[in-house]
Amino acid sequence: MRVAVYCGANAGASPRFAEVARELGAGLARKGIGIVYGGASRGLMGVLADAAIAAGGDVIGVLPRSLGHREIAHPHLTELHIVDTMHERKARMLDLADGIAVLPGGIGTLDEFSEAFTWAQIGIHTKPIALIDVDGFYQPLIAHLRNCVDAGFLSNERLESLAVCASAEAFFTTLTTDAPAREVLPRYAALTAKS
Repeated sequence: MRVAVYCGANAGASPRFAEVARELGAGLARKGIGIVYGGASRGLMGVLADAAIAAGGDVIGVLPRSLGHREIAHPHLTELHIVDTMHERKARMLDLADGIAVLPGGIGTLDEFSEAFTWAQIGIHTKPIALIDVDGFYQPLIAHLRNCVDAGFLSNERLESLAVCASAEAFFTTLTTDAPAREVLPRYAALTAKS
């Protein structure tokens, strides 16, 4: 089983971002759950991959050819898929994964999350999505999504399908919980059961 992890090509201002990326990468590897990510060796992407590889994990990268000079490919991945466009990157990552975790990141990470969340809304996939809300990083986005519900542009059920975890540890609890509060959580539990 694999989780697609969306995260920044930069490390971000807070050391907590890298700390949680490291915990997530190592923790997934220890649980025997593979990672699919953007393929870069720098930023939170590099931290995530390094931690998973060091823990013996299976790490697949998907890198657009046009970003090779900016997001330098990680040299020690299990597999590296080179694609032509950002759209292909997002589609390939989702195709290779059974669920999605979103760490902090910038516009690229927001784009990846938005497309996966949209595809879930229109029925292209039913894979669970979790925001890893390090130190409240995603609270403004969650507030915006709530505003979309209030304004009639998003169903409350779709918003409720989004798991929000404050840490890697909380995400792992989400993976293994037997009594989830939301529909998305049993699908994450199924990931662990099959791995």
